Amino acid sequence: MFEDGQLYSPVSRGDDGEVQVHLAENHPGFADPDYRRRRNEIADAALRRQPGGPVPTIDYTEAEHGIWRRVCAELGPQHARHASREYLAAKARLGLPIDRVPQLDEVTARLEPLTGFRYVSAPGLVELRAFYGSLADAEFHSTQYLRHPSMPLYTPEPDIIHEVVGHANQLASPRFAALTRAAGTAVRRLETDEAVQLVADVFWFTLEFGVVREDGDLKAYGAGILSSYGELDEYTRMEIRPLDLAQMGTLNYDITAYQPVLFAADSLDQLEDVVGVFFTEVDDDRAAALHQRGLAAAGRL
Repeated sequence: MFEDGQLYSPVSRGDDGEVQVHLAENHPGFADPDYRRRRNEIADAALRRQPGGPVPTIDYTEAEHGIWRRVCAELGPQHARHASREYLAAKARLGLPIDRVPQLDEVTARLEPLTGFRYVSAPGLVELRAFYGSLADAEFHSTQYLRHPSMPLYTPEPDIIHEVVGHANQLASPRFAALTRAAGTAVRRLETDEAVQLVADVFWFTLEFGVVREDGDLKAYGAGILSSYGELDEYTRMEIRPLDLAQMGTLNYDITAYQPVLFAADSLDQLEDVVGVFFTEVDDDRAAALHQRGLAAAGRL
């Protein structure tokens, strides 16, 4: 399990109206005043958006487009070798530009006719119930900033490359889109925070860091793997376990490091039969029982 705040740098608005993104001291951009100013500008644009209002257009710089181009160029061959067939087919259908950063409205224009999903802007962390509740409505909250230029192949938090290259390509698959909406619908009906967290953790080990066996080979379908050059280099050397809802819902993990344990589906059919059915049927009592079973199996009771 993890704390949501680990995923994003906190964003605040001061009494003077100024927006500040609070980067950790070990963030690549911490000591770069220009990068910090840019992050504040982009976060401010998202915070100014009214509910239901238009997604802000960001005037990306040539340097930011260059980061997007560099990452897409590096990830393209990695995807060809390591991505699941379902993801590759969805990526081809979506046809995102690789030479520039797309606006979120452009992502929506390409994605919505395929699976109904649309993108809206977020300054940073979106509260767990709000984020998943929006998934139930086929709405994905996305950041708009890019990672620091000193480390174009690494980011300590989800930037637009993760949100779009990872998730939008994935969401262009009707099968992955249905699983994503089912997770959101599950959170909508759950009452306890513990049950919501269990669903989020199962989501983490599947739609974020899931792998699947295809013709005897291990392939990635999780957005967290497919948007990370480093994860794509390392994932086949990790401990691979079979799908296990109790383990996925209770295993401790660190989002700042490569994931040492991954859960493999034998096929997408199995993923839908196990995880899809779980998202569709889970209630607070079943979530509590799975949580207890996972803790007991790990000797943590």
